Amino acid sequence: MLLGLFTQLEGPGGVQRASRHLAAVLSEWADRRSWTYRLLSLNDICGIHRIEIAGRRCHFEGFARRKGSFLRATLSATCVGPKLVFVNHPNLTPLARVVQVLTSAPVIAVGWGVDVWEPLLWYRRWAMRRLDALLAISSYTAEQLIVVQKINPCRVRLFPLALEPVFWERTQKPMIQRRPAGFPGGRVVLTVTRLAAVDAYKGVDLLIQALARLPDDTHLVVVGDGDDRPRLQALARAQGVAHRVHFLGALEREELVACYQHCDIFALPSKGEGFGLVFLEAMAFGKPVVGGAHGGTPDIIEHGTSGFLVPHGDVEPLTATLLRLLTDPALCAEVGRRARERVAQHYLFPQFAARLHAILDELLAR
Repeated sequence: MLLGLFTQLEGPGGVQRASRHLAAVLSEWADRRSWTYRLLSLNDICGIHRIEIAGRRCHFEGFARRKGSFLRATLSATCVGPKLVFVNHPNLTPLARVVQVLTSAPVIAVGWGVDVWEPLLWYRRWAMRRLDALLAISSYTAEQLIVVQKINPCRVRLFPLALEPVFWERTQKPMIQRRPAGFPGGRVVLTVTRLAAVDAYKGVDLLIQALARLPDDTHLVVVGDGDDRPRLQALARAQGVAHRVHFLGALEREELVACYQHCDIFALPSKGEGFGLVFLEAMAFGKPVVGGAHGGTPDIIEHGTSGFLVPHGDVEPLTATLLRLLTDPALCAEVGRRARERVAQHYLFPQFAARLHAILDELLAR
């Protein structure tokens, strides 16, 4: 049996989306070996849930944040004798270590980004160091696992994420969606992110400041919502660009597709992206992307080739990069073309699945 322990699988966040990808591939891998599998999710609502990703179907059990029930289910699964245990978050590594001691099954966990960039609580760090393998979704996260968490480098595997398959399928269709309500005409810089105060490092405020220095027919479209929106709206007013900053809130997938189709540039000058799935989405639609030269973003964006990297906190290079793209349509088109090629070569779901299969096979063969 394969046992998977997850914090959450349902939800719109990047970790949840990537975890659904992981769950689908794990179940497929188990099926190929004629194993049973059991996937447990602490924070999803109670009951059996089903996932389908690119034709791969699996099911999991939710426990509605009931830690006692989740623990009992884990120990019950442990009694069956799992042959491999997968953990999707550092917070669950102490529990995974218990399973490892009781069963001697190999355990593999994931480090996403900011969750492992700072020292973990001692007992989580202690447990993580004793697991058999750690997946790092970017080179920077791999470095932090080694340097900050003191993980043996031999146990760390670089494991980039994948574009949501439905997004890639959507880019194959020539139909152009109608602009969502509130989407402006003119030249458009698009950003897609949570607008939570704790996520101020994403750099939406920097984009607003840069917009004030760009031509008057340039607009910023912000997709996403959160408690930081009032601050950002006040900043737009203070910068004199409130009429050129368009907060569209959270959108459905087809509305988001339309935003990618109709924008000129995608930008997220963040200093804390563990990976950056939104970059892959924009790149898949052939859009030039501008990201922060920090965290996991440099793994995705090849500076000057498939996009541009700028230092977080410095409005001048951000403004200059946006202006260069806005005033050079040929450059915009060429960078966008190379961005799409990069997604096709490295970040599609079949490649993600093959990478995970190879890591699991190698771990089991030890």
